[in-house]
Amino acid sequence: MPKLDEQLKLAIARMPQKEKDKLLLRLVAKDEKLVERLVFELLEGGETTDERAREIRDLIEKSLPQPGARHLTPGWLLMDLRSLNARITDHVKTTKDKPGEVILGCFLFAEAIRRHREMLHKLAKRSDTFSPYFVKRAEALVKKGEKLHEDLHLEFRHDLNEVLHFIWDFPPTRSTAADVFLPKKFEF
Repeated sequence: MPKLDEQLKLAIARMPQKEKDKLLLRLVAKDEKLVERLVFELLEGGETTDERAREIRDLIEKSLPQPGARHLTPGWLLMDLRSLNARITDHVKTTKDKPGEVILGCFLFAEAIRRHREMLHKLAKRSDTFSPYFVKRAEALVKKGEKLHEDLHLEFRHDLNEVLHFIWDFPPTRSTAADVFLPKKFEF
């Protein structure tokens, strides 16, 4: 975003309040994510983090393809994971829910494994784009999880360990996991 010229800043500061308010409202309306954050902070009082996290969890459960879905491949699953992970990222940007980022991320990836382990093993040779993404996201979840208070580990440890076990058990992800020194188990 370009920096405002000092003269323009002063001119804006001298504008009548009513004009500034009108201008501000027009500018805010153009940024969906800013509007969402303002709704959360100003209208919801910043107190709906758990409800919003529950909505994301429900979305994950509804949006991930069911086991045995026709034409599902590791590539299609990857697109679903990226899309749902983006929703988690938006949730975190809106609410600043750091624990939710790890909890929801672990749930997303563990649920994908629970539903599609068989398909992934069957189509392992078609996992060339899926595997690096999956390992990198798991690595990020481990690092972020380590930074959270140990009382919160109970919320995601089971799902994260399920993800890590799958990564080390699945040949296409094993070598990438070894390259980034991904742990075989999350113990804290």
